[in-house]
Amino acid sequence: MLPENIKLKDELRQFAIIAFPLSVAYLSEFAMFLTTKMVVGKLGYHSLAAVGIAGDLSFEFLIVFLALLSVVGVLSAQAFGAGRNQDVGDAVRQGLIVATGLGLPTMVAIWNLDLALMLTNQDPKVVELAQGYLRGLSGAVLPVLWFGVLRNFVAVLSQTVSILIISIVAVALNYALTVWLVHGGLGLAPQGLFGAGLSMTLVSWFMFLALILHVYRKPMFRGYGVFLEKWRIHWPLCSEILWLGLPVAGLAFLEAGLFTVSAILSGVIGAKTLAAYQITTAWIGIPFVIAFGLAEATMIRVAHAVGRNSVPAARRAGFLGMGLVIAITATLVVIPLAFSAEIIHIFIARQDPGFERVSTLATHFLQIGALFMIFDALQAAAARALRGMKDNFVPLWIAGFGYWVLGIGGGSILAFYFDMGGAGLWWGLAAGLAVAACLLSLRFHRFTRPGMQAATI
Repeated sequence: MLPENIKLKDELRQFAIIAFPLSVAYLSEFAMFLTTKMVVGKLGYHSLAAVGIAGDLSFEFLIVFLALLSVVGVLSAQAFGAGRNQDVGDAVRQGLIVATGLGLPTMVAIWNLDLALMLTNQDPKVVELAQGYLRGLSGAVLPVLWFGVLRNFVAVLSQTVSILIISIVAVALNYALTVWLVHGGLGLAPQGLFGAGLSMTLVSWFMFLALILHVYRKPMFRGYGVFLEKWRIHWPLCSEILWLGLPVAGLAFLEAGLFTVSAILSGVIGAKTLAAYQITTAWIGIPFVIAFGLAEATMIRVAHAVGRNSVPAARRAGFLGMGLVIAITATLVVIPLAFSAEIIHIFIARQDPGFERVSTLATHFLQIGALFMIFDALQAAAARALRGMKDNFVPLWIAGFGYWVLGIGGGSILAFYFDMGGAGLWWGLAAGLAVAACLLSLRFHRFTRPGMQAATI
């Protein structure tokens, strides 16, 4: 626990301790998906489109459930801030149980997601290629969710360096496995896109096993009873995780679904538009996941303050986190504007028959994407600052309006009614994220204004 008169430089230090390893870890995890796109993209724009849209749909499930499970981090952080160590361990243990219940049916759903692609009128070749990737990827669900719960626990205790190390090792391992399994070698026949999905599964199991071994062996994590207590379902706590987590999961569904539905609509326009969309999101995701680490740190620091019954400290932590994500993402805007050709060449070969059209579209999309990067990061930080205060339902409605009414609805009108194609979808994304970011930030301001008491939170 920290004193209430903590100085700004000390608050920044606490942010750095939590956020830097998390940001690097999230960036490393995102890099695994990027390296997969890089490897399969050289097989042709159809392969790039297939892995991209199949990954978007699959990770929609994972993002939603990881968001729900992030409530374990909120409960643990508030218990930690109040000095209730046993409650920290109880939240983690029940979180792992909830993750198992969510993960088993999700594996079946991801295995069969090619049926959803058929129903959305995607290119038949893209659907055929995506099927193999989904079969290989489905086994990653449980270790990803379990890893997410343990990551929350480790972050609450500000011991995130282990996550950083594991994630960096995982990037190198994933790249080596993807190249080997996709192209074959050392006596193994080429596995194509199935090999790319299988690589992700094997690496996800490595990450989970490495983290749980670290948590089990390191003395820092003892005293919370995570492994000492019996593993039985505690229905009231599981119900609290689900009750608090469902609106958070809904918010994540709306946020991630914004991009997933945009990917599907891009595929409806054409495989080249979808390939260009995947190249653009490959870059846009980099500043976002860096900011996402800061957003997660913001949630934890706000929850720590709430646990200490201090609204002023929660307000300072929330706005500090928002300011940091704005500053960091603003410095990265120049990259897609100045180096779009270099970004595109990473993912598609010049000799590819669709290169010229994909390159033209991706260049335009990157220019639009550069404009809303800051708002994308800000809405993530503002939403998580509110989550640290257990304010989940109103942000869900804000997201519904911003992401879907303006984002998907407006983007679809521009794309199809005004015949702007993929560019119209991206302008819709920009508008939706900008409005959501402003409304979420305003709500946090009003929720933490002077005179508010922690007891009302």
